[in-house]
Amino acid sequence: MAEVRAEAAAKSRQLERYAADLRETFKAERAHRSRLQRSYMETVRALSNAVEARDAYTGKHAERVAAYGLEIARAMGSPLADDPQIEFGFLLHDVGKVAVPDAILYKPEPLSDDERALMARHPETGTQILRDVEFLGEARSVVRHHHERWDGFGYPDGLRGEEIPLAARVFAVADTLDALTTDRPYRPASDLAHARRIIAANAGTQFDPAIIDVFAAIPDATLERIRGDIR
Repeated sequence: MAEVRAEAAAKSRQLERYAADLRETFKAERAHRSRLQRSYMETVRALSNAVEARDAYTGKHAERVAAYGLEIARAMGSPLADDPQIEFGFLLHDVGKVAVPDAILYKPEPLSDDERALMARHPETGTQILRDVEFLGEARSVVRHHHERWDGFGYPDGLRGEEIPLAARVFAVADTLDALTTDRPYRPASDLAHARRIIAANAGTQFDPAIIDVFAAIPDATLERIRGDIR
């Protein structure tokens, strides 16, 4: 009997050691993932900043759009709000503009048809730039589809309605909000109330109506705080 108890105690100690080893392994792996995730975010932000450095007028446009987009996703109760790949996509949406000539990118007058066509290629160019960066995952769908429209008249693929990835539909609202409330060479910034009216008027055409309903319920103070924090 004593021998059985001793054997049981030995097995118990062995299991405790295994459990302790597993805990330590898990902690080390979690720390490694955290460091890796921080490294990914730093890389993405550096690339995003490099793209935005070309355009003095938009400032921290990508960071604000990411913050607005994540706020909308949280208000929807969507898991997108906790997906770092989606934030990567929001930050890198305009990476394809590195291939757009300065003469077009900085032109204060309306673009010609040929210039607009060249500008409209930036989602596809961005997708090509990022195609082999595996950790970006779903971020690439935002880069490719952020100019699609709910009514199917967007680009590059003319997707319609829920064919458009949800993250890209959320992004479209956030992007327009920031564009309208930021000074541009061709017009001054709109106030938030006016921007909300314009966005609401395009529900069902440019934007997913369900997302517009959620956006409308986000308090002005929340949006103003994001804008004030990221300049």
